[in-house]
Amino acid sequence: MRIAVDAMGGDYAPEAVIHGGVEAARAGKGEYEIVFVGDEPVIRNYLSRHFRIQELKTSVIHASQCVEMHESPLAALKAKPDASIAVAMALHKRGEVDAVVSAGHTGAVMASGLFCLGRISGVRRPAIGSLVPHGQGVTFLIDVGANLECKAVNLLQFGLMGDIYMKNVYHLQNPRVALLNIGEEATKGRSVMQEAHNLLVQSKLNFVGNIEGRDIMGGEIDVIVSDGFVGNVVLKFAESFNGVYSKTLKRKIGKKVFSKVGAFLLKPTFNRLRRIYDYEEYGGAPLLGINGTCVICHGGSTPKAIKNAVSEAFTMIRQNVNQKISDALVVASEEEHAE
Repeated sequence: MRIAVDAMGGDYAPEAVIHGGVEAARAGKGEYEIVFVGDEPVIRNYLSRHFRIQELKTSVIHASQCVEMHESPLAALKAKPDASIAVAMALHKRGEVDAVVSAGHTGAVMASGLFCLGRISGVRRPAIGSLVPHGQGVTFLIDVGANLECKAVNLLQFGLMGDIYMKNVYHLQNPRVALLNIGEEATKGRSVMQEAHNLLVQSKLNFVGNIEGRDIMGGEIDVIVSDGFVGNVVLKFAESFNGVYSKTLKRKIGKKVFSKVGAFLLKPTFNRLRRIYDYEEYGGAPLLGINGTCVICHGGSTPKAIKNAVSEAFTMIRQNVNQKISDALVVASEEEHAE
């Protein structure tokens, strides 16, 4: 198995991305090869700084260009055919790698994945999912930015894809699926949300109904379905929690001696809490519905986040998530026509 890592994508690329890829190769213990895509001389320079790198399963594919964060995705991909993300996706399309991991421009990753790899048969719109941590584990929120406006059938498919992801990556037998809305009643929200609610009720998903924003981190839902606009706002808010938590804690402790002593004694507990809400622990966001495996990382990803994203991609490939999505959509379509 080979996993392409876009070495030039991300706020801290290439150093942090390459470091994360190397750590992923070490953790993989030979089960997969990391293929770094980007400026080859630069990549090899950073690789040479790592201990016993020659013993790891890594390789480099040269790409002379990269998409910058400020660029328009479509315009950049058109003007830069040798961009690292485009080269990585082309490798995937030709079957030379089995997945792509990138912390680069989210729009460019999405566009490149969709246009190069296409959609899984039956998928109307691919979607990005992301894990929202809470005290009892994680909840999978889908979509978080790929589709700002959705039809009811898109939301149904998001639920199906999220259900399959959580079953296969997090090994939940019967994920609880909910629709994010402004009220719990089936009649609440816009007409598209009401229609989506009806479709989800009629599906074979373990649909538990509508939930409101206050329920997102309650730990009682495994998959939350949303359009990309609302989902992205929720995700960005959730990502801010860890930073706010740390700053508030430091401010409240202050300079008082007893507060500092208490904080020292509770430091292990504080660290565990911080890890729960740290996006780095959960890797990246899978782009579901494309005819390939792609994990999109946070732009500010550290080596740990890249390493975990590679592990996530490996699990998706091993569990054959794409084929299971395709099979589920075929069954759903047959049931719809049977009615």
